[in-house]
Amino acid sequence: MIFYISCSFGGDEKRVDSRTIYVGHRQCPGTEAFIAPKFCDNRIVSSKYTVWNFLPKNLFEQFRRIANFYFLIIFLVQVIVDTPTSPVTSGLPLFFVITVTAIKQGYEDWLRHKADKEVNKYLVTVLEDGRRIRKESERIKVGDVVEVVEDETFPCDLILLQSSRDDDTCFVTTASLDGESNHKTHYTVPDTEKDLESLTATIECEQPQPDLYKGRLDHLSNVAFFVCSSRSLGPENLLLKGATLKNTKKIYGVAVYTGMETKMALNYQGKSQKRSAVEKSINAFLLVYLCILLSKALVCTTLKYVWQSRDGQDEPWYNQKTQKEKDAYKFLKMFTDFLSFMVLFNFIIPVSMYVTVEMQKFLGSFFITWDKDFFDPEIQEGALVNTSDLNEELGQVEYVFTDKTGTLTQNNMEFIECCIDGFQYKNRDSCSELDSFCVTDGPVSKLHEKAGREELFLRALCLCHTVQVKEAGDMETVSEDQIDGLLPPTEQQKGFIASSPDEVALVMGAMKYGFTFLGLDSKTMKIRNRQNDVELYELLHVLNFDPVRRRMSVIVRSKAGETLLFCKGADSSIFPRVRSEEVDRIRVHVERNATEGYRTLCVAYKQLCTEEYVEVDAKLREARLALQDREEKLMAVYNQVETGMSLIGATAVEDRLQEEAAETMEALQEAGIKVWVLTGDKMETAKSTCYACRLFQRGTELLELTVRTLEDGGRKREERLHELLLEYHKKAVQDAPPAKLGVRRSWVTASQEYGFIIDGATLSLVLNSSPEASSTRYKSLFLQICQNCTAVLCCRMAPLQKAQIVKMVKNSKGSPITLSIGDGANDVSMILEAHVGIGIKGKEGRQAVRNSDYAIPKLKHLKKLLLAHGHLYYVRIAHLVQYFFYKNLCFILPQFLYQFFCGYSQQPLYDAAYLTMYNICFTSMPILAYSLLEQHIAIESLMDTASLYREVAKNATLRWGPFLYWTTLGIFHGLLFFFGVRCLFSNPALQDNGQVFGNWSYGTIVFTVLVFTVTLKLALDTRHWTWINHLVIWGSLAFYVFFNGPFFPSITNYFAYKNLIIF
Repeated sequence: MIFYISCSFGGDEKRVDSRTIYVGHRQCPGTEAFIAPKFCDNRIVSSKYTVWNFLPKNLFEQFRRIANFYFLIIFLVQVIVDTPTSPVTSGLPLFFVITVTAIKQGYEDWLRHKADKEVNKYLVTVLEDGRRIRKESERIKVGDVVEVVEDETFPCDLILLQSSRDDDTCFVTTASLDGESNHKTHYTVPDTEKDLESLTATIECEQPQPDLYKGRLDHLSNVAFFVCSSRSLGPENLLLKGATLKNTKKIYGVAVYTGMETKMALNYQGKSQKRSAVEKSINAFLLVYLCILLSKALVCTTLKYVWQSRDGQDEPWYNQKTQKEKDAYKFLKMFTDFLSFMVLFNFIIPVSMYVTVEMQKFLGSFFITWDKDFFDPEIQEGALVNTSDLNEELGQVEYVFTDKTGTLTQNNMEFIECCIDGFQYKNRDSCSELDSFCVTDGPVSKLHEKAGREELFLRALCLCHTVQVKEAGDMETVSEDQIDGLLPPTEQQKGFIASSPDEVALVMGAMKYGFTFLGLDSKTMKIRNRQNDVELYELLHVLNFDPVRRRMSVIVRSKAGETLLFCKGADSSIFPRVRSEEVDRIRVHVERNATEGYRTLCVAYKQLCTEEYVEVDAKLREARLALQDREEKLMAVYNQVETGMSLIGATAVEDRLQEEAAETMEALQEAGIKVWVLTGDKMETAKSTCYACRLFQRGTELLELTVRTLEDGGRKREERLHELLLEYHKKAVQDAPPAKLGVRRSWVTASQEYGFIIDGATLSLVLNSSPEASSTRYKSLFLQICQNCTAVLCCRMAPLQKAQIVKMVKNSKGSPITLSIGDGANDVSMILEAHVGIGIKGKEGRQAVRNSDYAIPKLKHLKKLLLAHGHLYYVRIAHLVQYFFYKNLCFILPQFLYQFFCGYSQQPLYDAAYLTMYNICFTSMPILAYSLLEQHIAIESLMDTASLYREVAKNATLRWGPFLYWTTLGIFHGLLFFFGVRCLFSNPALQDNGQVFGNWSYGTIVFTVLVFTVTLKLALDTRHWTWINHLVIWGSLAFYVFFNGPFFPSITNYFAYKNLIIF
């Protein structure tokens, strides 16, 4: 039997070049000469370096930093030119910084190599020439038939050919792809040869592309005995790498995409080196001080040769030139003098500042790890710091991009209540009416009159779903699928798996009320009613859920021969298809449940006569076999049959939020941070979560830009998209009053709040419009609308689309600081793209944690991480940077002024030991302690008053205003030190040996005043004193005094200090 399988992914987009795949590498008879196509192997490479390119590539990346390159040049000048200072003063600190950074980055890349090796060397089973061969995963080729057993992950993208299940299905979980931990159903290719060894098939499919959700398999052509027939296929036949096989013993599939061409690999965002805004400010300040340094060197060089041009100054009688000096080129000598002055004044930009900053970041990260408030007793773990370079960035966040499932929510649905014919029912332990039903509005006596409708409602919950029953012996059950004590002991051994957690919640809710779903066996659905009788229903058709219809239906036949259609879906999808008088009774309950943050679904039914069912059955079969426009034809049949239904009631299901999730979101918004929810989940579920988290309020007007809204106008999608963008832009941007950043909502009730909702398919239209001008225009309108909304929800997002959203905001006007937080592998791309990536130590593996900059056990810990730790880290390091530039300007300015009094001879004012130890010993420890321990505001106040976070937003402390203040202060103090001491020396005091005080005494006094002044300045700035602050501040001064006595007896510092006191 010969198959031609043609598959295409890309939805409405133009087709790209296709690839031809021979299943099992067997050529179809009658075709042209077989030339094996070349595809990439199945190796996964996430590492950045190799053994051979690590050293040159790492050095190149490090010397791209302005500071490292600058100090390298200074070091080379000191080596080549005869300068006043030793090359060790700049070479040793530079070597230390480069080495530590290289070791750190090399270790991180070694971990990536190790992870890649585990994946690539994993053994898989491949069918070759009738034999089952075990080979390494990296050796899989496109066209290989691969065997996967239960609980294994798919090693590449496969088309499902055969399953061990009788119904030719398999179940998979895609938590590593889209964050959803629920079981999804996939189907084998229809009418495939059972003996795969005799199967000869050719697959035509498009080239690899990253979209997880958009795609279509067109048809399958069957050529047998020279008769050609075709079968329609869909994306339900495609198994993606990274997904895990569940509740199925084994499957066989053919590899269509391998290695770095799989959808999982294409959605992986490469890890790049992140730099904080503080580092960018340091680079800007460095350029300013570099200009000051060049100006000083240029002025001194010029004045030196002006001074030497006078008679007798160039070659005085006591300092005759050598013949070599006389023969030297003048311009070369001038350039050498210029470099010497550069080295002499080089300490205005000390490399020790970068060493101190690195130490502050490294040591400061331990305070996050040690914080007991971050410890979670459930997992017995605390916070984790993977990257210490971004501590201060936590205090500058303007946008937070968060995943929903497992981050905002626990992904644990619970049935809360239901409404049947306008009466609200809740399950309470204390209630005994109607088998634990408790009515909360309406007379109790009417319960028994409506028993038939109630049982019909519960039957609908037990039948309208795609849930599968799993026995305890089949596989290990998970906690959310356990059955509680209300059920008989035999039922406690059952669990459920489904593609959506709310389906499981509804089935379990029905069980609590006496109707138990027993499972599906050969197209027969079994349920147990309240009387413990087993009811059998033949499953005829499943009308699957899709985001446009926003509903799903089943058609079943009872033992009595009745053909029933049960339908459930969103209220906006169900209400237009039932009678209006039925809607009025239930609408109030649905709207109230929605505003309370519950996930609401309406339930309806319809009885089909024999003729009607025969017609519907024929149309469904015809549509499913269609080779062209299959989805559109199926949609038309669905819409035709799902009309004229009777509304039974509605349900309310709660997706439990993470602990303190709503309070955390409110605190972030009060701090002036905008929150965007990026999820792969359905829109209705995500919208309910946003309401529960208080991102959307009751008065928030939602601006929806989804496939459904684009289809409403009946025009082309791009035309409708342009119209909606202009409409929403007028509402949210043009007509909206200017918003104040971070103002509490209760203060601005007079103005309308907007929330924005977009799905993945529409986002692709916005970002990838065909005309270049339209794409830029759409993107600009979209971004402006989102930035003026209180919250943004992006649903049905592929991992790479999440990263695109983050990148778009990150590169927008003002370059806002972004933070991404998630718990699954599907969040890795956006975590890597954002300025700061946070991983949640959740249930979906640790890939997000491994690729994040910081990891926390729960979402609630984000509040303290940003509002307390982030705020303090930023203030501390900002003060460190400004203080370092200040104290070094004080240090070098007297050295510059001294050249005017020593004939521009490059004579140092300070002893070489002072030059070396000023930043290393005398002034380094006080500022390091300050940058680690300072708390200008108590942590409790920072947590209680989130608005304090806005005071340091947008790099407030490292702007040009504060920088000019510190620079002016440094110039003032430098002038004061030099000319103040010079005034003291205007009285020519003598030493006890009759000599006058000379150059070294003068420099020592200037240096002493300098050390005491800059240290006491820091003491005055310190608000949070600890014993460590006292030790390092007073200890540094004591060490300086002690250092001068034993180490410099020839300078007679005693008399220098005495001279200072006298005058």
